[in-house]
Amino acid sequence: MRKPLPTKDLDEVIERTADVWSAFARARLFITGGTGFIGSWLLEVVQHANRVTSARIETIALSRDPERVRAQAPHLFDAAGITLVKGDVTNFEANIGPVDLCVHAATDVADTHKAADALRVFDTGVVGARRVLDLAVKSGASRFLLTSSGAVYGKQPPAIANMPETFAGAPDPLDVSSAYGQGKRAAEWLASAYAQQHGLHVSIARIYALVGPAIPLDGPFAAGNFIRDVLAGRRIVMKGDGRPLRSYLYMADTCVWLLRMLHLGESGQAYNVGSERAISIADLAKAIEGLRDSSTPFVTGAPATDEPAPRYVPDTSKARDALGVDEFTSLEVALLKTVNWHRTAVMV
Repeated sequence: MRKPLPTKDLDEVIERTADVWSAFARARLFITGGTGFIGSWLLEVVQHANRVTSARIETIALSRDPERVRAQAPHLFDAAGITLVKGDVTNFEANIGPVDLCVHAATDVADTHKAADALRVFDTGVVGARRVLDLAVKSGASRFLLTSSGAVYGKQPPAIANMPETFAGAPDPLDVSSAYGQGKRAAEWLASAYAQQHGLHVSIARIYALVGPAIPLDGPFAAGNFIRDVLAGRRIVMKGDGRPLRSYLYMADTCVWLLRMLHLGESGQAYNVGSERAISIADLAKAIEGLRDSSTPFVTGAPATDEPAPRYVPDTSKARDALGVDEFTSLEVALLKTVNWHRTAVMV
């Protein structure tokens, strides 16, 4: 079973989003992707807010298998104030009554088997977004948050250190492996069209790499896989040469950004969500390696090339200026918290 998230993290999120809970008190929230990394964090934050503030937010979460997730995390999915609705985001049929807020965070990217099916990934991004937007309009929602991705920009040019929202590039439409980025681009267009035609207040979060408790340890995320290997006492093996540059925002900070975006984000606008501190995959591996007692070195998987190191690092000045957010947790602290949580987590 999954254990609860750190109470200190939840308290800090609540403290930094006090205006959110007063603004959304007694609201009904519909969320997709509630069993995923981002969505489950948001759900646990909302439940904690209900306990420590007068928010009393009612949550309806979409799940393919409600009974399974209740058994895996009863503290989260079998708690008061939450209702699980069975269905897949691409074909669910649900009459959930009126809602005030929608957060669409469903994605197949964390499941390596589903992520290998490019058409499924694209349909989840596009068909899923359309169905949730239709539900939001039908149910009378006033605010809608779409979790998108930095993948909408395509490959980051080496000359751009931090990718701004104004970048006009895009993934290669002939590259089948770009299904996730293509789907998110189309979902952003749909959300913008619904905002214009239906008056739905839509904010878009273009999320970059994240780290924190409950990160999947057996998926496409380098940080999660490295932590898995360290906790298992194995040497870290990288698939590439370790040169690609990424940045990592702690999940508690991410929740602050997303909640303030839902509350204060300008309709029809997209905001990058992530850290601006670039770190190579090799240096990330070394940092995680240093959190265990063993001095066994990590192993690179491929020789380095002369090509510029690929970058995936955002410019977050727009979000920081408009929403009053920041990177509150350093990478070193974020990694330590993540490793410590997983070290004592009970997994079955």
